[in-house]
Amino acid sequence: MKKVAVTVAVLALGLAACQAKTEENAAANEANVENAASEDVNAATTDAGNAADNALDAAGNAIENAGNAVDNAASAVGNSTENATH
Repeated sequence: MKKVAVTVAVLALGLAACQAKTEENAAANEANVENAASEDVNAATTDAGNAADNALDAAGNAIENAGNAVDNAASAVGNSTENATH
């Protein structure tokens, strides 16, 4: 009878130890999921920031190019006028 009681006690302790390990694994998995989600959000934020920077750079370049086109057109008009008077 003592052997049966000892065996049952050992099995119960073994199951209890497995249950704790399962809970630890579940907590670790949840932490991993949260960390992965946080990394995804950070990456998306960085990508959005880079896209916004690139869009602003492109807009600035377009404005600068338009200004250069106006300058060139003004120079062309001035040159045409000067050539017409000669």
